[in-house]
Amino acid sequence: MDNIGHIIGTSARPDLPLAVVAGAGALGMAMARRIAQNYRVLLADIDITRTEANAAAMRAEGCDAAAIACDVTDPDAVMALAGEVGRRGGLGALVYVAGLSPSAAGFEAIIRVNLIGAARVCEVLLPHTCPGSVAVLISSLAAHGLTPSPELQELLRDAAADDLPDRLATAMGDKATSQMAYVLSKWGMNQYARREAAAWGARGARIVSLSPGLIATPMGALEFEKSPGKKAMYEKTPLQRECTMLEVADALEFLTSARASFISGTDLLVDGGLHAMMSEG
Repeated sequence: MDNIGHIIGTSARPDLPLAVVAGAGALGMAMARRIAQNYRVLLADIDITRTEANAAAMRAEGCDAAAIACDVTDPDAVMALAGEVGRRGGLGALVYVAGLSPSAAGFEAIIRVNLIGAARVCEVLLPHTCPGSVAVLISSLAAHGLTPSPELQELLRDAAADDLPDRLATAMGDKATSQMAYVLSKWGMNQYARREAAAWGARGARIVSLSPGLIATPMGALEFEKSPGKKAMYEKTPLQRECTMLEVADALEFLTSARASFISGTDLLVDGGLHAMMSEG
């Protein structure tokens, strides 16, 4: 070991800031590999077996990567993640990719993972930020297609509340579907990034959301099979194709870099022009 903590024969980079990537699925790993050029990476996912394997693969490729088990719906697990970040010297970047699609889960689970989990992870990691830190919450084009009622907007402001799914379901009645849970969770995520910009800014840190359109992922392919509406959206996309995971990683790389140092409290829409086309009717 030398005088700055490098270990001979490994890819350890203790001189780099730490990035937490919450969600180690296909999109999460594309993002983790991209930001590993400038960060140490801590993969956090409920599936620790898969996550440890992914971290080992990254290390074999020359990245500084580690894994931690984290169920974002479990407050104790989220606190344990914060403790690990503290032990590793604090937060350079958070990339919150964990999420469930309408075909993957029901109303409550989607709200808990997509929105409550994001808010809780941000809350516990905020004290570990420093000037230059950034949180990027991976949202969705779906957040731009609906403005919730004033009642639902008020409920969604309490993004980390444990009883949020119940209160939303009561207010929505039979409209509390998986599809609506997805839209509301992503809308709430984007608004959360806006509201929290002041708190993060007080520490010299930033928080933003990133809303991809149709992405070529395994989860996205499942949605195509089950959603005629998604096929119709694909046909309206001006660039006439899906976005690749690498293109989303391009946007993430920018947002987590010093080149985006004055971008906070806003959303970056990466959708190939689809929202503009849909807005035109």
